[in-house]
Amino acid sequence: MMKYAADSPEEYIHALPEDRKAAMDKLRKTIKDHLPDGYEETMYCGMITYAVPHSLYPPGYHVTPEDPLPLVSIASQKNFIALYHMGLYMYPELLSWFQSEYPKHVRTKLDMGKSCIRLKKVESIPYELIAELSGKITVQEYISLYENQKAKPDKK
Repeated sequence: MMKYAADSPEEYIHALPEDRKAAMDKLRKTIKDHLPDGYEETMYCGMITYAVPHSLYPPGYHVTPEDPLPLVSIASQKNFIALYHMGLYMYPELLSWFQSEYPKHVRTKLDMGKSCIRLKKVESIPYELIAELSGKITVQEYISLYENQKAKPDKK
């Protein structure tokens, strides 16, 4: 993973190669403009992240409790822009919706891991679809979903 030394989203975008700045800035604005109230923008693991702040969910992220609970992160990688959305990983109906909608917005095949969408061509980033995805989960819905997922026993 490529990391850019940045303490803020603005510093992160400023440090990017010129061919990524506009796309990352537009992606950032798209997400910020469409997330339901309550999420905060922060830096987490070297990425621009939208998370549930400790003021709304004091336990934080179980992996690193000192950090807020992340929902969406964006990062510029070597060969693509990555969009990480934990709701896609935890909410099968949301994943199914996204997979069915994606081809309506982009001609290329969806390149995706468990929660990572790899956007390989900046000129074909589906901003409208990402805007819609960003508005799908309220803070309270995400906290409930997260708590339910944490409560499930590990499958081994």
